[in-house]
Formats: sequence, structure tokens, C-alpha cells
Amino acid sequence: MSGDAERIEELAAIMHEHGLDEVRVRLGDRTYELQAPQAAAPAGAVAPAAVAAPAAAAAPAAGANVKKVTAPIIGVFYRAPAPGAEQFVEVGERVAVGQVLCILEAMKLMNEITSDYAGVVTRILPENGQIVSLGEDMFWIEP
Repeated sequence: MSGDAERIEELAAIMHEHGLDEVRVRLGDRTYELQAPQAAAPAGAVAPAAVAAPAAAAAPAAGANVKKVTAPIIGVFYRAPAPGAEQFVEVGERVAVGQVLCILEAMKLMNEITSDYAGVVTRILPENGQIVSLGEDMFWIEP
């Protein structure tokens, strides 16, 4: 259980750093949901809303030829280099090996995530500004 407590503390720190009211992160077979306390609660406290096994999502399964780009770190997912700027890639767009797909912000560092595959982006899984977990699918690319 100490691993869960450490993860919750880490997520709480990320929430505080980015001024988030709530966060939901899937890590392996677990989903962590944290929600900032209501105004009556002491400032800075974060209570875990739920720690549960994953629900069977109604998301489509990846085809056999899909190449997955996963998060190499825990961080905040950004689809563009700056607010209001053009997004790095869109669904349906052809990408090349080494092309920047997104930025993951971790500990105030902006990490450009590039494609290891050439092909067409068929799915972008995280929402802009969402926290992604280590190993979480971010992009599906088909040759």
C-alpha cells in the first residue's frame, strides 16, 4: 500500500503545481482519481476520491498493425508548443520518424516526444492538458 500512497502524493504535488481541481490517472491495472477539497476544507489538502481497479472501457482495441507511442515519463500532455499555437499533429495526418508529436511537461521541463514510427496517426488518446502516466498510450500510428 505504500506504493499507492507515494503515487497519490506525487499526483497531489502535480495537481498543486498546475492548479488542477481534479485528476484521474490510469497506471497499469489501477486508476487513481484525486479531487481538491471543497472550499470549507483546509487549503492545500488533497483527498483521494477513489483508488480502484480499472473499469472495462468501451474504447476500441488497437489493430494488429498499430504502433503505439507511449509516455516515457509522467507528465502533462500538450498537443501544441504554446497556447493558441498550431497542434503538432492531427488524427489522419502522416508522420515521419523523429517528428514531434507532443510535449510532456514534467517538473517544469518541457520534453518533446517524437515518433519512432512513420505512418498515419489514427488515434490521439489523452486530452490536451491531461496528466499521462508512464507507459500510457498517447498515439496510435498505422504504417
